[in-house]
Amino acid sequence: MAKTKLQAVGLRMEYYQPRTGGRLLALDNVNLSIEEGEFVTIVGPSGCGKTTFINIADGLLKPTGGKILLEGKEINGPGRDRAMVFQDPCLMPWRTVLKNVVYGLECRGSVGAAEKERALGFIKLVGLSGFEDHYPHELSGGMQQRCNLARALTVDPEVLIMDEPFAALDAQTREIMQLELLRIWREAKKTVLFITHQINEAIYLGDRCIVFCARPGKVKDALKLELPRPRGLAVKRSKQFLEYEDYVWNQIEEEVKKTMVADQVVHNIDS
Repeated sequence: MAKTKLQAVGLRMEYYQPRTGGRLLALDNVNLSIEEGEFVTIVGPSGCGKTTFINIADGLLKPTGGKILLEGKEINGPGRDRAMVFQDPCLMPWRTVLKNVVYGLECRGSVGAAEKERALGFIKLVGLSGFEDHYPHELSGGMQQRCNLARALTVDPEVLIMDEPFAALDAQTREIMQLELLRIWREAKKTVLFITHQINEAIYLGDRCIVFCARPGKVKDALKLELPRPRGLAVKRSKQFLEYEDYVWNQIEEEVKKTMVADQVVHNIDS
């Protein structure tokens, strides 16, 4: 039986709005489970709370209700058991690739030969061998994101959380990075929670695709993706893949239309 790695239970998040004195409900009763070693993607309409959800999972935000558990223990703040990969690589420009990758280990204490060897192993895993002494400005956008990923993996997190890490890349580089991420995930054997706006990316990468409702966000659907692994890019042209893509798009379109109708009603009332 698969082990539950990450679990959201009745998760709720409200934001206080100082200007109006009101409260914005971003998430409402989110319940989901992620198994150990699973690659789960989350999609949904803009503003549905996807990023809020992963910020709570990373411990950067405290929910106003419910909880997220990691291996049965409630998350109350950032921890060594999670690592976040943001859309922006956030590399320190004055540090080389190797120095950027070992930074997380430095924050935990001194970095010796064993730690450097570990970092070099992940630099090789992400395909940056030979670039250890290069600075970020000497790397392409895709290479910078590879360095970002190596830094996250080097600290050996239980869960790797990724917030649209390929959004800033050009279309061709994004496709290659998706393929590479699956290879790295297969070799590193990590549990991954991946947020994206791109439906075909969510389907290509995931074991399951979680669809969020429009705000307040909650789980509308959890689609198990029965696509064979390992996956080449050609799977995106398969009949089954396109059927998944149509299904998820229809789910999101339904939510977007609901929001548009609700906004129109509010506009008419205000008028």
